[in-house]
Amino acid sequence: MMLKKMRKKRRQLTSIALATGIALSGLSFQTGVFAAEQEAPKTEQTIKNIVPQLVDKASIEAVIAAMTVEEKAKLVVGVGMPGMTIPKLPVQGAVGGTPAIERLGIPAMYYADGPAGLRISPTRPGESKTYYTTAFPIATSLASTWDTSVVNKVGQAQGNEVKEYGVDVLLAPALNLHRNILTGRNFEYFSEDPLIAGKMTAALVNGVQSNGVGATIKHYAANNQETNRFTIDTIVSERALRELYLKGFEIAVKESHPKAVMSSYNLLNGTPASQNEELLTTVLRGDWGYDGYVMTDWFAGTDPVAQMRAGNDQIMPGFPQSSERIANAVKNGSLDEAILDRNVKNILNFVVESPSFKNYSHSDNPDLQAHAEVARQAAADGMVLLKNNQNALPLQKENKVALFGTAQIETVKGGTGSGDVNAAYTVSIVDGLKHAGYSLHEDLVNQYSNYIGELRQMEEYKIKPSPWGEDFGKEIPVIPEMVLDTNQVEKVQDESDIGVIVIGRNSGEGVDRKNIKGDYLLTDTEKAMIQNVSKAYHDAGKKVAVVLNIGGPVEIASWRDQVDSILLAWQPGQEAGDAVADVLTGAVNPSGKLATTFPVKYEDVPSAENFPGTPAENPTQVVYEEDIYVGYRYYSTFDVKPAYEFGYGLSYTNFDYSNIRVNQGGKFKDQITVFANIKNTGKVSGKEAVQVYVSAPDGKLEKPEIELKAFGKTKELKPNQSELLKFELNAKDLASFDEEKNQWIVEKGVYTVKVGASSENIKGSTTFTVAKDIIVEEVSNSLVPEVEIDRLSKK
Repeated sequence: MMLKKMRKKRRQLTSIALATGIALSGLSFQTGVFAAEQEAPKTEQTIKNIVPQLVDKASIEAVIAAMTVEEKAKLVVGVGMPGMTIPKLPVQGAVGGTPAIERLGIPAMYYADGPAGLRISPTRPGESKTYYTTAFPIATSLASTWDTSVVNKVGQAQGNEVKEYGVDVLLAPALNLHRNILTGRNFEYFSEDPLIAGKMTAALVNGVQSNGVGATIKHYAANNQETNRFTIDTIVSERALRELYLKGFEIAVKESHPKAVMSSYNLLNGTPASQNEELLTTVLRGDWGYDGYVMTDWFAGTDPVAQMRAGNDQIMPGFPQSSERIANAVKNGSLDEAILDRNVKNILNFVVESPSFKNYSHSDNPDLQAHAEVARQAAADGMVLLKNNQNALPLQKENKVALFGTAQIETVKGGTGSGDVNAAYTVSIVDGLKHAGYSLHEDLVNQYSNYIGELRQMEEYKIKPSPWGEDFGKEIPVIPEMVLDTNQVEKVQDESDIGVIVIGRNSGEGVDRKNIKGDYLLTDTEKAMIQNVSKAYHDAGKKVAVVLNIGGPVEIASWRDQVDSILLAWQPGQEAGDAVADVLTGAVNPSGKLATTFPVKYEDVPSAENFPGTPAENPTQVVYEEDIYVGYRYYSTFDVKPAYEFGYGLSYTNFDYSNIRVNQGGKFKDQITVFANIKNTGKVSGKEAVQVYVSAPDGKLEKPEIELKAFGKTKELKPNQSELLKFELNAKDLASFDEEKNQWIVEKGVYTVKVGASSENIKGSTTFTVAKDIIVEEVSNSLVPEVEIDRLSKK
C-alpha cells in the first residue's frame, strides 16, 4: 500500500513538473517519464535529484538511460531459485523472478510453473489457509479434444489462478512435438503435428493472458527428449525445423503474442539454443516479428554474455556471477551496451503490463470450484474411445461394476516434475463411479486398497517429496500390479455384471520412458489380468472394458482383441475419476481423437533407430534422420499400419459426412474454402472432430502423403441434426519450405483435399488447382546444419 501511495505522489510531481515546464537536469522530456523520488518543495536541489521513474511504456527509454550498467546486468538475470541463493519468494512455490530496482520504480515479478496448472506451495508455515490450485488435464489430453474453445477456457481458468495468487508469469504452455513416443515430457506437449500444437498453444495463451498475466511458450526449440537434455546436440534439417519443430511456435507467436518465450536446454545444430542468435533473433524476431521477451530454461546455457548477444533477454533462475560477467563485458567492450539496453527494454515492456507493476491486490482466493468444473469438462472431452464392440459402453445404470487394477485407486492426474500441480485432491476412478451412483464390487475394491496400503508402508514404496523439493510434488514409486488367481476372478465375475480394468502409467521431467515391461510394454501380470478377466467374463456372456490412465502411448495391439472396449482417459487432472465416470456412463459422449499415433510396436516409430542419440550409452548428438516424416506423415507415406492412427476416435453415435467441396471452381488464388456437412445419424447427441488433410503434388520438393491443414469440431449435434463446417486455407497453410531459396512456396499442380474422421478414415475428397508456383514468403538463411544428414526419403 505504501509503494502504491509513493507511486501516486511521484506521478503527481511529474504532472506538476510538466505543467510548469521545469527543465530537469538538462535531460530531454517525455510525457510521464520523470518523477521525484520523494515529495518535497520544488527547490533547485530537488530538481537535480529527480530521476526517471517507470510509469508506462513511454517512460522505458528514459529509465534505461538512467540505469547503471550494474542495474541493467541485474535486471537481465533472475533473482535465483528458492533453496539456492535466496529465501523463499513471497509467492511460495514460485520458481523464480526478476529483481526490483526501487529507485527507478521497477518492481519485482514472480514466475511459476506449469503446463497442467499453476504450481505453487499449497501450504505456508504458520498459516492454516491453503493455496491449492487446479490440476487440469495434461496437454496431450487437451489436444485430443480438437477443440480450441475448450482449451481457451482452461487457459482462462489457469490465468485467473496465476493472477489471484500473485504470480506475474506462467511458465507454460509447452509445445514441443511428440517426435518419439518415449519422450518423458510428452504429457506436457500437445501433439506430433505442429498445426495442432500451435493452435492449442495459441488458444491456451490467449486464455491465460486475458487475465493480464504473461504466458511463456516453451521449449524453443527442438527439445524432444529428456536424455542428456542439457548437453544433447540436436541435428535437424532446416526444412524439418521450419515445417515441423518451429511451425507450432510460429503459429503461437502470430496468433496469441505470448509475453515470453523460453529457450531450450539442447544445442541446435551445434549451438546451445539459449545462445543461438539465428534462432532467437533472426527467426523469432526477424522472420516472425515477435515483440515479447525471451528467457532461458532454468540453468540452461554456458555463457551469459553469449546469451545476451543471441537475444536471450533474461537468464533464469539466475546467479549473481552472471550479472557480474555481463557488466564486466560491457565495461571491457566485449559486449555492446546497446545489446544490453535492447534486452532490458524487452523485459520492461512486459513489466509495465504486469500485475505487480499495477499493484494488483491479489485475493489468494480463486474460484477453485468453478475451475474444477472446467477441468472435468475438458478431461471428458479429451478422452478417446479406442474400441467399443457391440456397444459394451456406456455402462448401464443397473450394472454392478468390478474394477481391476491398482490405478482405480491411485489414479494418475498428471506427470511429474515442473508439470506437476499441487492440487487439493485427485478423484480416483473408484470414487468417480461411486459419485455417479454405480454399485461396485466392494470386496475387490477393499482388497486393492489393502494391498496398496500394505506396500506403501514398505520403505521401497513409500511416497516421498520430490528430490527437487516438496514444491515439485511427490516421488511415488510404482506399485506392481496385484496378482489375481483364476478362482478369485471367477468369484468376482459371478458377483458383478461387467469388468473394468484400469492400466496406469506415469512419466516426468528428467528421464525418458523405456521400451520395456512396466512402461511402454505391459507387464506379465497386467497381461495375465487382462487375459484372465476377459476369459471369465466372456465365458459368462459378459463384457470387459479397459481404461488407460496414461500420459503417452503404450503397446495395445497384442491384447486389444481380448477386451470389448478401450477408453483412453489420459492423465485427466484432479477431476479424473468423475470425468472417467462421465464418459463410461454416457453422461458425456466421447468426442476425443488422437493427436498422436499409437504404433503397433515401438520399432515402427520413425525415430526409433536414432532416439535418444549416439553413442547409445551416453548420447551427445541426435540426428533427426526421419526428417519431415514424423508421426502420421511417416505412417501414411510409407504404408506402415499403426495400432490407432492419428485423428482416430469413436463415439456412442455415428456421423455422416457429405457435400465436401471447395469454392472458386477449384482454382486456388490467395485462399480457398473447404466445406463439409456433418450429420449425426445415431441415436444420442454427440460432437465430431473433423479433419482436413491435403495431398500436395510432388514437384521439386518431396511431400508427405498427407498433411493436416485445418480442423474443427461440431457443436453438440442431436440425432438427425446437421452442421456445415467451413475451413479457410491460405497460401501459407499450403506452402512447403525450399531450403535452397529460403522460401515458403506453393508448387503448381493439383492438390487433393481429404476430409475425414482420422488420417486413414477419409470420408470424402475434392481437388483444386494451383496454376503456377506461388512464393509466399522469403525468410532468412538460418539454422542450416553443418553435419550431413542421411534423410529419410520416399524416392
